[in-house]
Amino acid sequence: MFLTCEGALGMVPAAADFGGPADFHAGYQKIQGISLGYLQIGGTQMFALAQVLSDLFKDIPRATISKKMEILKIKSRRCDLAELRTLKAIRSVPTRAVQCSLISKADLEALCTSCQSLSPRR
Repeated sequence: MFLTCEGALGMVPAAADFGGPADFHAGYQKIQGISLGYLQIGGTQMFALAQVLSDLFKDIPRATISKKMEILKIKSRRCDLAELRTLKAIRSVPTRAVQCSLISKADLEALCTSCQSLSPRR
């Protein structure tokens, strides 16, 4: 079964066959009131770091986020081509993106907790 996302272009397959069977699926989850796209890979929700930075931590300098990630020992991993295409289909990364990094939900939650005092109250 494929996840589809309804958008301005109609129905777009989010986990189509891009040269092999997809062993992940995509979806959306609200984190701090913001809907973020994710890939479920091997039982772990993985979020596009670009979307996390632009939507969730837009008011915090990237250097600060990078330092927090280093302190918390948060590692990101590059997504493969099928994962990148899926993230583009669900509009989690720009269509012009040629690569993307992913972080796990657990790491994202730790980062949110660590950066809570840095972001303005909503």
